[in-house]
Amino acid sequence: MNQNEDNEFNGFPQVRLRRLRRTPAIRDLLQETRLSVKDLVCPVFVQEGINEPKEIELMPGIFRIPQKSIVKNVQELYDLGVKTFLIFGIPKLKNDRATSAYRKDGIVQESVKTIKNNFGEKIVIITDVCLCQYTSHGHCGIIKNNVADNDESLKVLDRVALSHAEAGTDFVAPSAMMDGQVKSIRKALDHNSFKNVGIIGYSAKLSSNLYTPFRDASHSTPEFGDRKSYQMPFQNTNEALHEIMMDVKEGADIIMIKPALPYLDLIYKTRQSTLLPVCAYSVSGEYSIVKAAALEGWVNEEEVIMEFTTSIKRAGADIIISYHTKKIAEILNND
Repeated sequence: MNQNEDNEFNGFPQVRLRRLRRTPAIRDLLQETRLSVKDLVCPVFVQEGINEPKEIELMPGIFRIPQKSIVKNVQELYDLGVKTFLIFGIPKLKNDRATSAYRKDGIVQESVKTIKNNFGEKIVIITDVCLCQYTSHGHCGIIKNNVADNDESLKVLDRVALSHAEAGTDFVAPSAMMDGQVKSIRKALDHNSFKNVGIIGYSAKLSSNLYTPFRDASHSTPEFGDRKSYQMPFQNTNEALHEIMMDVKEGADIIMIKPALPYLDLIYKTRQSTLLPVCAYSVSGEYSIVKAAALEGWVNEEEVIMEFTTSIKRAGADIIISYHTKKIAEILNND
């Protein structure tokens, strides 16, 4: 490299930074990517029919909680600075039409009311809009002849989103991956005077083996087949970007990429492609891999968590959904 090349970057003169002594204070001064508690969203599993929290076998340290425990659970995180929560419901009753998903007194609806009654606008509530926890077959939509019926599924998803809006949620997050789900839900919300309820689009939800612990956690493993017919192939970047742009056109307020760590390239490209906020979902398998290695003593859990999560933000995520949220918040508060 000649002198001219060495001193220019994109046509601007540069001076090479000499090798500084990297004391902790200097490292902090020069740090480019800063993770904040305000970036984090904590998932919460609320289950009907239980009286005490139950630890999820495949996700050590994460619990299904009864509705009566939700205020305590949220308060603990709020005291650490976490202000955004993603609510998943696990019902007692399931059927092929997922009718318990849109009951006014359903587990998600009642949980949202409880949280809002206790915290008001101090926190942000996101509710998962999907059918897999509520269907007897475990698929994300209405099934006909062993295939997801897209149009029938949209009708039910609209009802679920409306029931969450009526309960007081701030954002609905449709994760069923039905074609046109953002447009359909936006129309249903607007026509029912819920124009201020936002939509977080699961715009690029890749078909991944990293969802396995979640399916155990939410009791939503499919009874037959798989979800590859309506989730995205992980090999296709251009298709993912196309789906993201479709969600933007359909009215999504926030774009989500899921999983996070294997798709940092997609997070980066999405950040370059839209001015909307970008959310990355660090999924259950990402959590369980770190947890399992830490329990065996193979890695330093805290350092790996911070390295992985910082890399997600560095790639371009504005918002990060993580099962490590409580641990990250504790680390940041002690920094």
